[in-house]
Formats: sequence, structure tokens, C-alpha cells
Amino acid sequence: MIVATRSTGLLRTFNESGFLDVADVQAAMRFGRLGGESDEVALLAVGLCVAALRAGSVCLELARMRELPCEDEIDVDALPWPSVDDLLAAIKRSPLVLGNGTDPLAPLRLVDDELLYLTKYFDQERTIARILDDRAGTSIDVGDYSEVLAELFPTPAPDRQRIAAGVAVSSLATVVAGGPGTGKTHTVARILAALYRDNPGLRVALAAPTGKAAAQLEDAVRGQAKKVGLPELPAVTLHRLLGGTPSAGSRFTFGADNRLPYDVVVVDECSMVAMTMMYRLVVALRPTTRLILVGDPEQLASVDAGAVLSDLVARGFDGTLPSWLEREVNAAGNPDESPLTEHERAQVGGGIVRLSVGRRFNEDIADLAAAVREGDGDRTIDILTAGGKSISFGTDRGSVQDAVLDVFARARAAAESGDAEEALRITDEHRILCAHRDGVFGVGGWERDVTRWLGIGRDWVPGQPLIVNANDYDVNVFNGDTGVMVTHEGVLMAAFTRASGSQLVHPARLASATSAFALTIHRSQGSQYDTVSVVLPGEKSSLLTRELLYTAITRAKKHVRIIGTEEGVKTAVNKRVLRASGLRRT
Repeated sequence: MIVATRSTGLLRTFNESGFLDVADVQAAMRFGRLGGESDEVALLAVGLCVAALRAGSVCLELARMRELPCEDEIDVDALPWPSVDDLLAAIKRSPLVLGNGTDPLAPLRLVDDELLYLTKYFDQERTIARILDDRAGTSIDVGDYSEVLAELFPTPAPDRQRIAAGVAVSSLATVVAGGPGTGKTHTVARILAALYRDNPGLRVALAAPTGKAAAQLEDAVRGQAKKVGLPELPAVTLHRLLGGTPSAGSRFTFGADNRLPYDVVVVDECSMVAMTMMYRLVVALRPTTRLILVGDPEQLASVDAGAVLSDLVARGFDGTLPSWLEREVNAAGNPDESPLTEHERAQVGGGIVRLSVGRRFNEDIADLAAAVREGDGDRTIDILTAGGKSISFGTDRGSVQDAVLDVFARARAAAESGDAEEALRITDEHRILCAHRDGVFGVGGWERDVTRWLGIGRDWVPGQPLIVNANDYDVNVFNGDTGVMVTHEGVLMAAFTRASGSQLVHPARLASATSAFALTIHRSQGSQYDTVSVVLPGEKSSLLTRELLYTAITRAKKHVRIIGTEEGVKTAVNKRVLRASGLRRT
């Protein structure tokens, strides 16, 4: 553990234990110097607030400060914690909250004596809430779209996909939520088709948080374009949509003073969108632009601070529906869809529609995902222990080794023959997914085991999967993109899946890429594999949560293999991710 050299008091103690990172401590010390704060309890509060941000929360929830996640297994109760009352008292009298004579701009904000924010994040959160509140309360008079939507969704009412389309054409803000295989992209394509009928010159932007997610969105919409009469629509990362470039750092071309030139903006995989990026998006929208947010609120949230999608779905908005859409919402004649509940009707009025009928998984995987999502530990264990062709459960690593050897042998053969698309397809047949980056349960440990099994060293070899760790617009690869090494005209190249086929890049041109036989579950979001081998950490791991297990399971299309114990599974199912924010309560 790296310790901040000049740290003292509680900051040093928490740093030495591993609960606070050196960056948390250095930030707290810097705030203290600039703001004139020397009280060790107040400075600990700042360090915890920064640690909460690093762990994905927007703010520090004082009552749950001991629950902040950390990579190592630490005896949290052995640390010299101040009481919540003492921490609160120190914060309330701190110049970092009150301001001081030389700098009235306080860097911290205390809300309701419960949440401690860095002021920047408080302001971003309130701006998102205000803009989306205004949009949800603004309806668009488009006339009766019921016949158009009945043509595009030819199933009896209520059809939640059709309802989502009705909300999107008549509202400035729509959230289309649902698990994998519930038809979110299918719905989006038909929303756009309905809008294009009245306005063939419609300006549409498709975006996603990562390059791979954007490529998948573009491919999915393109696959339906001919059926519903859509033009070719490219998809880009949110970073690129807003005009970000590597040289510009955190500056963007588009923002409050230079709005995006689109009539409709669709953002897929919104569970991965951090709060700061969502803030930058909403302030860059024109007042008349339709915003359609798409994603699964039950998945793990973004790596950076915020769980915006799940917060928005939990929060809800006030709004009204046109009479023709009210009839759709209140209908009860579809044998494949249950009537909407009172809660669902209220959410639809505010622009939030949750799709519920899964179409991607077989029944066993769908049942397992549902049991985890609902927090039913006993049912989850029953499904896992029943097994079957689609589910494996236990601590045996031999089956993982067999799967890795089989997939690599076939991927290598395709890669050596120069068949990039086949090598990519085979590589996506199996992936090891871990909660941690390091340690015996982590990606690092499994990568070492796999390379030993395969007898390969540090140099790239054909058939080896890789993941990109940084955006690089010069070569059109992005953080989170996964690919495979292939031989092309005698030269080893990195191949990536793109909507139009495969893209080849010389590995020397990749700014940062690493082997990817194993991935963290966080980094697997937005991807699908035929089989996933999910490695659960020990029960004391703070990363072992319901959202983590659900996300891992729903990466699989055909088979889920859980490497872990019943105790570990139950711990995961019973523990929710701590993502403190005030968005769902504003």
C-alpha cells in the first residue's frame, strides 16, 4: 500500500490500512491547505468523499461511510471511526463547507445532514434533474400515432415496445429500460422509422459510452433498416458526439453555448454513462431535441461516478400522455404481456417504459437472471444446483481450462489463415469474467494461468484476445473495444468488430492494449458471449454484489458457468451496490 508521505492523523491511519487510497488522502490534504481546514475529522470526511467518488458514488452518504467498497479485504471495524454525529459536526463548521473570508466558493456541499458532495458534482446532479424534469413535463403534439405504431408493432395491446415508441414520438425525454433480449434496439429502430415518416430530413444521432457499444448499436439498427425504411445511421461514442478529442482533454466542442445539431439523440447502454458525461450531454441538447436513453438499470453502473440510469428509473418524472397513448397503456388484450401495473402507468406518464419480455436467453438463464435481480438467494441456488445444459456451478477450474484450450485452438487456426471475422466470432464463444483486477480471483491471476495453459509468453500470438484501454481516434479504436490478433499478409494485426465487418490495426499503433482471456465484469458490459465463466471472489469482497452477478450472468447467450460457493452466491444476491447520490430524491 502506497502511503501519502506528509499525511498525519486519521488520514494516515486510513491510508495505511488500505481503506483510503493515496490519491484520496492527497486530495483531502490539498483541500485542507487551500481552504484553511486542519481538523483531522473534517479532513477524513473529505478523503472519504473523494474515495466515494472513486468507487462510483456521486457523494458520501455519512451513515454508510464504512460500506465504501475497496479492492482488499480490510477489517473495517478495527479502524478508528468517528461517530456520524462527530463527523457531521466537523463538516458543519468546516470552511470547506462554509467558505472563508478570502474564498467564499466552498468546495464541499452538505445536503440534508446526510450527503456530502464536492460542489461540482452537486451542481451537475441538480442540473440533470432540472433539465430532465422540464423535458418530461413537455409534450409534443404529433397527432394520433396509433395506426403507425400498430403497423410497426403488429401485436395486441398492451405492447410495452409500442408504448415506449408512443412515448418517444410525443415527448422530449424517454427512457427505454429493460434487460438483455427485451427488444430495446428493436424498439429504437421503429421509433426512428415512425419519426422519419413525417420528417425524412430528420437529423438523428446514435451514441453509446464505448466504441464497441456504439458499433453494436449501429449494427443492430442497420440490421433492421430495410425492414422499417431507415437510412444508414452511423453510431459514435458520446465523447465523439460531443466533439471531444484527445488533445482537448476534458473540453468539448458542444455544450451549453454550442448545442448539438440534432432533432433526435439516442444513447444506448446508458447504465455505463457516468454522471459527468450525462451532464455534458443534457446541457448540449437543443430545447426541441428528443432525447432517448436506452439501457438496463439493473446492470453495474459506470466505472466513473454516478448510476444515472438506475437513479432516473427509480426517481420517475411527472408528465402527461396524449389520449391515444392512454388507450394503449390501459389496454389488456395481449397474451404475451401482462397489463401495466399502477406503478408502470405512473412511470410511463413521466417518459419511462420498462420492457419485460425477454427474447435472447433460454429459459434457464432467464430464470437465473430474474432470481438474482429480484434478490431471491434461495431460488438462485436452486437454479444453479439444478444445473442442466445451460448452467454450471461449483469450484472446479478444469472445465474453464477445457473451454479456453478449445476456443483458443480454433481461434488461432482462423487467425493464422487470415480470417479475421471468424477469429472474432470464435473468440466471443467464451470469456472468463472476474470481479477483481488482481489477486487469485482477479483478471491478473487468471491471465497468468491461461497463458501458462496455452504456453504463450508476453508477445502477441494469433488467436489471442485483447482489450483496448484508451481512446485513440487516429486509428478508430476506443477504450473497452475487444478484438483478436490475426495474421494478415504475413503481418500480425489486431482485428476489431465493426458494423461494416472487421477493422485491422497494427498492434504498434495501439496506445494501450492488454490480453483479454479474462475481463472484469465491469469491462464486459455491452458485450455478449456464448458462454461466460464467472469467477466469484470471497464472501468478504466489497465488490461482490447483486448487480455484479446479474451483469455477469446476462453477458451469456447459451451457457453460464459460476465458479464459486453457495455462500458467495448468496452474499452477492443479498448485497446491493452502494452508489450514493441525491438524483433519485431531488
